[in-house]
Amino acid sequence: MAKSLLPTTRRLRLDPPNKLYFPYEPGKQVRSAIEIKNVSKSHVAFKFQTTAPKSCYMRPPGEVLAPGESLIATVFKFVEPPENDEKPEHQKSRVKFKIVSLKVNGQMEYIPEMFDEQKDQVSVEQILRVVFLDPEQPSEFMEKLSRQLAEADAALESRKKLPEATGPRVAAEGLVIDEWKERRERYLAQQQVEGIGSVL
Repeated sequence: MAKSLLPTTRRLRLDPPNKLYFPYEPGKQVRSAIEIKNVSKSHVAFKFQTTAPKSCYMRPPGEVLAPGESLIATVFKFVEPPENDEKPEHQKSRVKFKIVSLKVNGQMEYIPEMFDEQKDQVSVEQILRVVFLDPEQPSEFMEKLSRQLAEADAALESRKKLPEATGPRVAAEGLVIDEWKERRERYLAQQQVEGIGSVL
């Protein structure tokens, strides 16, 4: 039987711990960020899931973290235009995100199928609620989000400048573009909604 309850001892530490903050810009694609750190003594794989795979996208959608390793994941979301003139703090979103984790044996390449193959070992780390922020109104949450997004962008640029790694990567105009991976991630994003409804 697959574990569907939050584990008593979490493998990951999330910052923010249970929310994803997005700037409220109706009709636009906006970004949020979350730091994910492996606080266990083992290598851990994590995976994002969402109730709205067609309008949301996670980068990366999953990864394997060594003990003590962390990264900042970026979440893209399209903001639907409001039906009225409600303020951002009053806007409600039905979209939820879930992060699940799996203990793995040492460093290995992230493969989404590992979660299907070891369903009984998968734990739900956290269900994340969407919170909209007014981008015109300075706040500690907006400042933190801007800082995390800048760190995530810097890390992405650093990876692009690394020597060509294994896999079907194509260098073009100084940027390393992994078209195969992008196509694969788009396909996997369509699968991320599977199973999330049972715990929301």
